Amino acid sequence: MTYDRWRHSTRPGRFYSGIQRVPGPEGCPSILTRPVALSWVGQQQQARTMFIQTQETPNPNSLKFLPGCDVLETGTFDFPNHSSAHASPLARQLFRIEGVSGVFFGRDFVTVTKLDDDTYDWQLLKPDIFATIMDFFASGLPILTDEPPPSDTVIHPDDDETVQMIKELLDTRIRPTVQEDGGDIVYVGFDQATGVVKLKMQGSCSSCPSSVVTLRSGVQNMLQFYIPEVQGVEEVEDEVDSIANEEFAKFEERLKQDMKGKKGAED
Repeated sequence: MTYDRWRHSTRPGRFYSGIQRVPGPEGCPSILTRPVALSWVGQQQQARTMFIQTQETPNPNSLKFLPGCDVLETGTFDFPNHSSAHASPLARQLFRIEGVSGVFFGRDFVTVTKLDDDTYDWQLLKPDIFATIMDFFASGLPILTDEPPPSDTVIHPDDDETVQMIKELLDTRIRPTVQEDGGDIVYVGFDQATGVVKLKMQGSCSSCPSSVVTLRSGVQNMLQFYIPEVQGVEEVEDEVDSIANEEFAKFEERLKQDMKGKKGAED
């Protein structure tokens, strides 16, 4: 068993080890070459320390993380893929780390499984996993919730590989980012002939002036990077939205006509 410790300052974007700190990319936390302790240090120098131990398993692609506190009250919970993680905020956050393919909760541990690929080395993955687990337990959020899975990205038996990959990217990479801005993005369909993914923006994103830029420069670029079959994205409206927009356009036109009539009367 190995002991990995981190010291984390409340000042955003900085991690400290007391031995060596390697600055990360601009706007990102620094990566410690030798992490030794985690503490949340406030202005009064009051620290909250959390020690996470890691333990190897018979499977070289799985690593056991012991946060030193209860994870589940009883039993276990398995998340074999991102689609099954809808009921756990912690599991969802772990699946956002590139290379993570599975998460398992025990009474006092979290087992993370990575892709069987030399590209994803534990030495590269562990800092992100440590930070995710520590930030989660500091947040006070529940390990499990009653949140139902998003119906639009449920994998169906007749979904081909391209559609499955689109839904997976939406769930793991795109949707969490959009939700942080107070909105959501819903999968509507994929046109195999044109390669266009049809999406619906919701919440703050539905009326945002930059939603087109978000779709083109953000969502489209990411989908095309991972899925060559995707040629573009298109925002669609459902019937209710279309009717509402039509009525609003008619209302605006009536206001314009009324204003013209009043101006003519005054002249």
